[in-house]
Amino acid sequence: MKRSLFDYLIISLKGIAMGAADVVPGVSGGTIAFISGIYEELIETINKISFNTIKILRNEGVKKAWQSINGNFLLSLFVGMLISILSLARVVKWLLENEPILLWAFFFGLVLASVIFIAKQIKKWNPATVVMLIIGSSLGYYITILPPMSATASSSLFLFLAGSLAICAMILPGISGGFILLLLGAYKPALDALHDKDFKTIFLLGAGAVVGLLTFSRLLKWMFNTYKNATLAMLTGFVIGSLNKVWPWKKVLQSEMINGKLKILKEKSISPFNFEGDHQLWLATVFAIIGFLVIIVLEKTATKQLDIEG
Repeated sequence: MKRSLFDYLIISLKGIAMGAADVVPGVSGGTIAFISGIYEELIETINKISFNTIKILRNEGVKKAWQSINGNFLLSLFVGMLISILSLARVVKWLLENEPILLWAFFFGLVLASVIFIAKQIKKWNPATVVMLIIGSSLGYYITILPPMSATASSSLFLFLAGSLAICAMILPGISGGFILLLLGAYKPALDALHDKDFKTIFLLGAGAVVGLLTFSRLLKWMFNTYKNATLAMLTGFVIGSLNKVWPWKKVLQSEMINGKLKILKEKSISPFNFEGDHQLWLATVFAIIGFLVIIVLEKTATKQLDIEG
């Protein structure tokens, strides 16, 4: 496919939207890719990267190898994503520290609408899909009540694995890389690393992301092609169970000062009316509705685009 410079600029803009989605633990970069019409090309392009690429590089040179993996497409997309992640990280970090209830309310609306979006992709409901939905919900909820992995959150292996798992979200419509990091307890460390220019942490997360992208993309493509309904049902359940993590009103059960920063080790979801301090219920409700509507608008956009292409 021959593209102009303007075409690659558009792809970079789509990458910016995907990066923005993955910074926020609510919307999937994969969902953005699907809506913007580049999802299938992204999956196919990732799967083109293999040992055969090295063979082409050695036998036919850099240009042929670059063309074989659709390099211009990948570069344009990832540059956009990188710009978005680096520019939004500080904003999200500030909001988490200064307006947590409103930010989490917005996330809650995003995730809730994402549940509906994913579930609508399931073409046939049967006992197997219901079982997968229940398993996914149970697993998702269980992860949210686990204490943060404070002992491992700074270890090299943990950061590498966190990056590997988070990148899967980029090719999974419905769940974001930021959300995976959030569940693993690596979201705040990742934001801190970007803000403080901690290149070691950034490198470990990035290296894990590369390995995860090349490894899991093949597995995920096979799962979606072979067991699409069951995979979507489990993913839907996982997101349902995970709603507990983004509930705006929490009671801190255990905290600790680590390196001069207050680290929450354990908390539980509570009613806004039992929240100590200003629960900001009405304003939080507005932000949740806005978050919900963002996904609805994205879904309507996707539908219109498919109608036009059809």
